[in-house]
Amino acid sequence: MAHVRASLELTHTAVLAMLQAAVAEAETIGQPQCIVIVDTSGVTLAELRMSGAKFLSLKSARAKAVTAASIRAESTSIPEQVRSFIGLATDGDVTGLPGGLPIILHGQCVGGIGVGSGTGDQDIAVASAALAAIDAQPG
Repeated sequence: MAHVRASLELTHTAVLAMLQAAVAEAETIGQPQCIVIVDTSGVTLAELRMSGAKFLSLKSARAKAVTAASIRAESTSIPEQVRSFIGLATDGDVTGLPGGLPIILHGQCVGGIGVGSGTGDQDIAVASAALAAIDAQPG
């Protein structure tokens, strides 16, 4: 039985590239965003609130990133019927709101990104641009 396993880890270079791509997409669509990137254990690697983004969206963006990293799937994968209960049970750390995507590289989840302040579609578009910047597979 193995007692350890090899794992991939996001570098600061990857995180910066993701942030730059996310900001560029947000500027292109004209919607300032809050962007949070976490590792697989939910530790924040980067957090940015663009000028003009809603400050409370920083909290939801973090929850989206943590959710995506935790379940290794889009935040919207949380079933509708349990969303409010799981949100309460986790003190708001888990959400079913759109805009949280897992970061999958070489078939392995290395973290999550959460974006908030726009519509669900805008949040997903900005998160997707960040994934594309490092050739991460969509969740």
